[in-house]
Amino acid sequence: MFIKNLRDNSEKPVASTSTQLIVGATNEPDYQILRLASYFYEKKILKRMYYSAYIPVPNTKHIKVDKTPLLREHRLYQADWLLRFYDFKYEEIVEKDSNLDLELDPKTAYAIKNIHLYPIDVNKASYEELIRVPGIGRKNAMKIIQARAFKTLEYMDLIKLGISIKKAKHFIVAKKYLGYSLYPEYIRKAIIKESSQKSSYTQLRLTNC
Repeated sequence: MFIKNLRDNSEKPVASTSTQLIVGATNEPDYQILRLASYFYEKKILKRMYYSAYIPVPNTKHIKVDKTPLLREHRLYQADWLLRFYDFKYEEIVEKDSNLDLELDPKTAYAIKNIHLYPIDVNKASYEELIRVPGIGRKNAMKIIQARAFKTLEYMDLIKLGISIKKAKHFIVAKKYLGYSLYPEYIRKAIIKESSQKSSYTQLRLTNC
C-alpha cells in the first residue's frame, strides 16, 4: 500500500491533514483499507482519506499488477462517506479480509446483509435508523421527521418530499407495507436490475475533491 502525505509533514497532525492511498498496487483488501481509515478518523489523525485506483505505468514490464477497476475506487469513497457522516463501523460495511461489493453500494449491501432489521416504519423510526435506509440521506431523514409531526406519512408523501424510493421501498413501511419480498437475493437482483443502466466512473483527483 502506498501512502502519500499531501498537506502536513509535521509530527503533530492537524485537522487539515489528508492522505492518499493507491488502491490495488499491493494486495491489501478493502477491509484493511477501511480499518486504517477508521482508525485515522477516530483518533483525529486525518481529516480526509483519498483513494486512487492503481494504473500501471507504461513500459514497466517488471511490475505485473493489473489495472484496478475505477468502480472499486468509487465504492471506497462511498464507504468512506458512511464512516465519516453516517456513524457506520468499518466491520459493518465490509467482511473481514474482503473487498466491497462492486454490484451494490455499501449502504445497500449492508441493508441486504442485515435484512432482519427491516422493514422499518418511517413514521416511527429514529433518525439513526432512517439514515441507514438505502436511498435516504441525512437531509431526507430530517424531512421525514419534520413532516411526520403533522401527519402519518404514506409513500406519496415521501415522493412529494423529494425522496427517491427506488431503493428505499424494499426496506421501509409508510403507513402500509407494499408487500416487497424480504428475501435478500430477490432484493439484490431487483436493485441491480433497476440500476442496470451503465454508469461511467472517472478517477477523482485531489484537486477536484
